[in-house]
Amino acid sequence: MSLKRNLKETIIYIVLIIYAIVNVYPIIWMGINSFKSEQEFTVNQFGFPNEFVLENYENAWEIANLGVLFKNSIFITLTATFITVFLGALVAYFLSRFEFKLNKWLYTFFTFGLLLPIHATLVPMFILMKNLDLLNRPYTLLFPYIAFHLPITIFILTSFMKSFPKSIEESAMMDGCGIFRRFWSIILPMSRPALATVIILNFIYNWNEFSFALVLINNPEYQTLPLGLASFAGQFTTNYGAQMAGLTMSIIPIIIFYLIFEKNIVKGMTAGAVKD
Repeated sequence: MSLKRNLKETIIYIVLIIYAIVNVYPIIWMGINSFKSEQEFTVNQFGFPNEFVLENYENAWEIANLGVLFKNSIFITLTATFITVFLGALVAYFLSRFEFKLNKWLYTFFTFGLLLPIHATLVPMFILMKNLDLLNRPYTLLFPYIAFHLPITIFILTSFMKSFPKSIEESAMMDGCGIFRRFWSIILPMSRPALATVIILNFIYNWNEFSFALVLINNPEYQTLPLGLASFAGQFTTNYGAQMAGLTMSIIPIIIFYLIFEKNIVKGMTAGAVKD
């Protein structure tokens, strides 16, 4: 029995290692090629560079105007993520901890948003934003990013908060804690694993989103990284080293952000909120 279990675990680990290599290899390949010259990239795409060409990063930063793109992406991503998670946590708290007449209807309404094909709304969204004179603004992308990611945020947080025992809040009520005090001091700290999950989901989605940025933003001053890098790649199709350098720099914040919250995600998947 023990031998069979060890064999099963070994096979699972082998499959996971292979899966990890398949996913990590493109990032490593991109990072290695970002240090190659154009000639060396053409001749040797899969080996290490004979000479590290740091000018690729300088060229990518200056030509693609990455300073402006990074500033715009950081502002849009952090603002949209904060507002989405905060509003989602508030809604999830009331849906999961309070019983009222429209509770199930509201929960169904928000979760129905998970079924909407986001890209099918591009044209109506463009017309709506144009009529409201909200195109090509620094905050234009905040509206679709928040609206389309609230459903998954509310769904995850509501499911997590429902597992909390009522006795915790009852004790706080006896001590004189109001609704928002209980939310801020008790529910949010207990929801850290789920909050980490939705923060990462929102951050990655907002950082990498391309379709809405392409349709709603034409002004180079307000473009985000995916849109700016796509334009850069289209203009300099032969400068693969600079393209790889730009893409490498754009992916570093995502990796750092994920590593910061990774432990909380693991805890959220392996542990409950309360242990008896």
